[in-house]
Amino acid sequence: MTRKPDRYNSFSALREHEIEGFGYRIHLEDRSSHVAVIAPHGGFIEPATSEIALAIADERYSLYRFEGLDAARLHHELHITAEKFDEPIANGLVSGSSIVVAVHGRTDRDDPLTSWIGGLDTSLRDRIVEALRLNGFAAAARVKGEALAGASTGNICNRGKRQAGVQLEIPRGVRDILVKDAEKMKRYASAIRGAIDEFDRVLSSGESL
Repeated sequence: MTRKPDRYNSFSALREHEIEGFGYRIHLEDRSSHVAVIAPHGGFIEPATSEIALAIADERYSLYRFEGLDAARLHHELHITAEKFDEPIANGLVSGSSIVVAVHGRTDRDDPLTSWIGGLDTSLRDRIVEALRLNGFAAAARVKGEALAGASTGNICNRGKRQAGVQLEIPRGVRDILVKDAEKMKRYASAIRGAIDEFDRVLSSGESL
């Protein structure tokens, strides 16, 4: 089934027609960290991405969530594609962060168990893929030219200080499992945090990535 095109192509367009606190809400937890975890399609837009982003941030990293509040609304009604996601609070957090990880949801398609990891921060991308696999989760790196690769320079995940971030595309089947199984959610989020922390250590030390 072909997904309908997004109703809005910018946050300013969305704001003209939607009411904050009724149709959508914005959460920001700025923890003065140089790591930002964002869920630009949270709430009922891409279900469970808010919860997964919250688990990854773990009161350590800064956290941003843009959430749709009406379960009855369809995905395209509040979804602004990552390349066009220009909400000012998100832009401000991301532009001041050295490491950016964006949490998205994808349809299961013919691969309901594999998290697709993309973005221009290829070193961190590969570390996250390895960490998830070591913890029992299927994961695959996405590269430029593949669907949902997050390889556009305009993608919100790639607008940080280093102009390179990571995009997680988590299938609906996996998201449903994680929100229902606290142990698996903890293991999934911890694997990603471990990869971020190791990458951050290398980045801070000036070692070769």
